[in-house]
Amino acid sequence: MFKIVSTPAMLEDAYHIRKCVFVQEQGVPLENEIDQYESIATHVIGYDQNKTPFATGRFRPINNGVKIERIAIMPTHRKSGYGKLLMQFLEEVAKSHGHSNLMLNAQCHAQYFYEGLGYKPVGSVFLEENIEHIAMSKMI
Repeated sequence: MFKIVSTPAMLEDAYHIRKCVFVQEQGVPLENEIDQYESIATHVIGYDQNKTPFATGRFRPINNGVKIERIAIMPTHRKSGYGKLLMQFLEEVAKSHGHSNLMLNAQCHAQYFYEGLGYKPVGSVFLEENIEHIAMSKMI
């Protein structure tokens, strides 16, 4: 179901999901969604039983750990537990790369979801792309 992106086609599938969720659905400008960290990030993609790409995320090195970013599930696959499975996969991959300190900037509406996975809020709410976010962290 979830795989580390290893081909240009898989990366394009991940970008397609991000464009649908962040650009079309949430109004993030495309030039801000695809950023300077794409080449250093470890990208993950999820394919359903029909080989349709439906979920993506990435992490990249930052400070003394990794920052998990660009978590996106297509609307057709939400509310089915895939977000939790995607996060668990990302955490396993990060851990296998020797990382134990995880950070992310959660959209505030998703804070409860991340808290359920063991992430703790850090600091105050801030705006990113006109969407309220809260920094969160977790040690694994």
